[in-house]
Amino acid sequence: MTRAQGLRSEYDDIWLADGIRTPFADYNTVLGLVSPIDLGIKVAREVFRRTGISPAAIDTVVAGNMAQASFDAYMLPRHIGLYSGVPLEVPAHLVQRVCGTGMEAILQAADSIELGRAALALVVGTESMSRNPVAAYTHRGGFRMGQVEFKDFLWEALLDPCPNVTMGRSAETLAQQFKVSRQDADQFAAQSFDRAVAAQNSCFLSDEIVPVVSEQFEAPGYHPRGIRLAKKVEAFSQDSHVRPSPVEVLAKLPPSFGGVQTAGNSSGIVDGAAATLVSSGHFLREHGRSPLAKVVAGAVVGVPPEVMGIGPVPAIKAVLEAGALRLDQIDRFEINEAFAAQTLACERALQLDHSKVNVNGGAIAIGHPLAATGVRLAITLARELKRSRGRYGISSACIGGGQGIALLVENADAA
Repeated sequence: MTRAQGLRSEYDDIWLADGIRTPFADYNTVLGLVSPIDLGIKVAREVFRRTGISPAAIDTVVAGNMAQASFDAYMLPRHIGLYSGVPLEVPAHLVQRVCGTGMEAILQAADSIELGRAALALVVGTESMSRNPVAAYTHRGGFRMGQVEFKDFLWEALLDPCPNVTMGRSAETLAQQFKVSRQDADQFAAQSFDRAVAAQNSCFLSDEIVPVVSEQFEAPGYHPRGIRLAKKVEAFSQDSHVRPSPVEVLAKLPPSFGGVQTAGNSSGIVDGAAATLVSSGHFLREHGRSPLAKVVAGAVVGVPPEVMGIGPVPAIKAVLEAGALRLDQIDRFEINEAFAAQTLACERALQLDHSKVNVNGGAIAIGHPLAATGVRLAITLARELKRSRGRYGISSACIGGGQGIALLVENADAA
């Protein structure tokens, strides 16, 4: 028997009830001091308010997070559940699949429902890139003269020591393989910004965003916690990385990795969180709720670490096979824009119609808060299918270390 490439999941009656996110804030700005736990609690509370579904109905909490950005990071999934009103006896666990973490959290929730272990799951992806620690791993036993070593976790984590290649350099390898020029990369980035500005101006993006304000979160019998924004900031209500960025301006930026990639045509470093409720069809029908999208299938596939950015290509092929669909049947794609060259390489390898890809802008413009991104992509994709009256969509991301992940959803109005 020939083993299928990667892990594949197929679902009969699993749905996204709805989804919401915070605005994404540029690194070290308005959300720079806010714990990712509190950002996760914020979106969890809002998804319950938005859907009208009681947190008492939740069977499991699945939370995604990459950087341990606070001293209580071990308790992140549990605290998100407790402070969003989920019953005390409901368990919670943490998911980590680097840039694919948010989608992996959705798939794990869907798996639990498919197996009959749950009917409704709270899924949250949350990340503070600003609060990545400056860390030391070798000083528990003390310091030796000349060997004190503290490093920036956010920067050092970009290096994969297996092939000894940074994520940025892996994008440059794909640029060479797929003949992506600096002009190609800058034009792609400029269009990502243009599309995101248009989506922001039309209020498409604001419909998936809950403004963040200073507030306190209570859990009966426990210490309160909450969000405190900087003085004179009453509310943070839209993505701050989205801005007009014409190709002429982008072309003036210096290369970051010795090739076509720059700070302007790479994903924005931002803080933020996103949440969705993953539900059985039976639960939604029993409670008279209209879903956002059907979860059809998922796939995760490994690729060589030195070209980790090509991961969406085999993942998308695998999820199409799992869903028994052809590429030309997919109306919209959301592919995480880790780097312009990397996303263009995936488009060229799959021969995608760019007019179907990231039509409301991508991570170059909106930003990439690691664990939150996959949930954001799924929510944006589902909403875009409703807006454009498409039927099928795929969200996908490359994954540091050499993997790709993909999620196939169907418009609830077309299912």
